[in-house]
Amino acid sequence: MTQRRIVAGLDIGTTKICAIIAEVSDNEILDIIGVGTSPSVGLRKGVVVDIDDTVKSIESAIMKAERMAGIEVNSVYVGIAGSHISSMNSHGVVAITGDDKEITYEDIDRVIEASKIVAIPPERKILHVLPRGFVIDGCQDIKQPLGMSGVRLEVETHIVTGSITSIENLVKSVHKVGMDVEDVVLEPLAASQAVLSNSEKELGVVLVDIGGGTTDVAIFKEGSIWYTAVLPVGGDHITSDIAVGLRTPITSAEKIKIRSGCALADMVDEAEEIEVLTTSGKDTRHISRKMLCEIIEPRVDEIFSLVQQEIEKSGYDGLIPAGAVITGGASLMKGLPELASEKLDLPVRRGVPEKTNDLADFIDDNIYLVGEQEANISEDSTAMFATGIGLVCYGSQQEYEEPIVVQEENEGMDNLLNKVKNWFEDVF
Repeated sequence: MTQRRIVAGLDIGTTKICAIIAEVSDNEILDIIGVGTSPSVGLRKGVVVDIDDTVKSIESAIMKAERMAGIEVNSVYVGIAGSHISSMNSHGVVAITGDDKEITYEDIDRVIEASKIVAIPPERKILHVLPRGFVIDGCQDIKQPLGMSGVRLEVETHIVTGSITSIENLVKSVHKVGMDVEDVVLEPLAASQAVLSNSEKELGVVLVDIGGGTTDVAIFKEGSIWYTAVLPVGGDHITSDIAVGLRTPITSAEKIKIRSGCALADMVDEAEEIEVLTTSGKDTRHISRKMLCEIIEPRVDEIFSLVQQEIEKSGYDGLIPAGAVITGGASLMKGLPELASEKLDLPVRRGVPEKTNDLADFIDDNIYLVGEQEANISEDSTAMFATGIGLVCYGSQQEYEEPIVVQEENEGMDNLLNKVKNWFEDVF
């Protein structure tokens, strides 16, 4: 029996469910020791619509991660997204009560609680109250008021809420697998832990996480989150467009998108052709790859037009010097950063996890399998795990009382890296 501090994250998305298990070292460095994914069944746009199917998908992902890590876990940090998520900014103020007028943890807790006194519909629940900055006796832009002196403490917060029904069904699905839920975390908040630098958050940056059913937008400024939004469009919509436009099955459309998709049709040679399965599933035909990309481009254009609208709505248009960071599986598409930069008029980069051991080591030569087709993916391919890794980053920063006690399994197991490579090939 070995005692180790273990943190597990569970990204429950519309397209896939991803479980990540990490060991936290004494210097707070994360070592990813287990990854498991399964196709997401029973969810639509981040909301559980069939709890039994969802439970099976969650169980499959967790079991794969545990098998790879050689341990069992009993609790997870769960990511949440979906069109039911909404947010607002709020303000709280309290008098500092101590005789010496020194601000304590209790004062900070009270002022944050005061900011929660807002009108929230009874069917909604507060997920996060995120402090953006404090004010002491009119002195603004204070990040950490603890130990400072004053008589009046104020706080500006960003409050994230979600549907009680959606949250409870998500938590219930995890409980049915036999797991405790440490916390339910907004997915863009989690992803930001993995892919954004402190300097980007301080300068001003917009994070765009393109999922299967939705796209999450989060704006950071002065080191804090200032604005969040969920857009009802994502990578699955691109797949559907391809299926309709090319008259091919959805599964075939997904493979074509990953293997041959490009968000900018002008980047593709007109003479290049691809093979497409017909709707019967038996025959194939050849079409211009440029035609495929002309189907993809309008949908990606729409996504970033909606992102731009949210930036304008936030009031931070022109105030994001660090630009945009895009992440999520759909962000891997060729030409997508270039189109995003054009639409947003901002510098754009792909966000890949940087605060852990190199997850690219888990991928054999950065190649994964799509059916029987091979698709070359750059080292940025770890972007598809950004939220899952962000969840374990988030969990590692939370206070804990005792390390999780785990039982080592399979002391004589084969080299871990080889097992991971085999797993990745099995998944894709």
